[in-house]
Amino acid sequence: MGWLLKCTVNGNPVEIEVAQDETLLTVLRDRLGLTGTKGSCLEGECGSCTVIVDGRAVNSCLVLAAQVQGSQVETIEGLEKGDTLHRLQEAFLTTGAVQCGYCTPGLIMAAKAMLDANPSPTDEEILAGLEGNICRCTGYSAIREAMRVALQEGARE
Repeated sequence: MGWLLKCTVNGNPVEIEVAQDETLLTVLRDRLGLTGTKGSCLEGECGSCTVIVDGRAVNSCLVLAAQVQGSQVETIEGLEKGDTLHRLQEAFLTTGAVQCGYCTPGLIMAAKAMLDANPSPTDEEILAGLEGNICRCTGYSAIREAMRVALQEGARE
């Protein structure tokens, strides 16, 4: 293979041998079984593969696995705590922002990175934070509503 990758994925230490040209998306889905992260365009255009690396939303299809050496990686599977969904996951469900669901993990991870960095974004900042994530089903109004619901939930925490 070539490279011993040591990082943390969803709070768990990972050591795995990876090829030099292997993407983070491939390692997450095919090698670690974390299939919540989706691969669609494989060119960094759609956002379905968005994960959080060291607090920043990234397109995992464009990141080589070796680039996350020593990093903290968060995927959609890491948000749920036991039987309790993350407030963003709950908000997407209650507002109908989940249609076919293919883009949902990437949108939620982009939203989480944005809210972690800015817990009180304006509507314009919400739109900017979700830029680069394409949804073909919802028309984005339900997604914006899910963000507002999640913000209200966060204010109560």
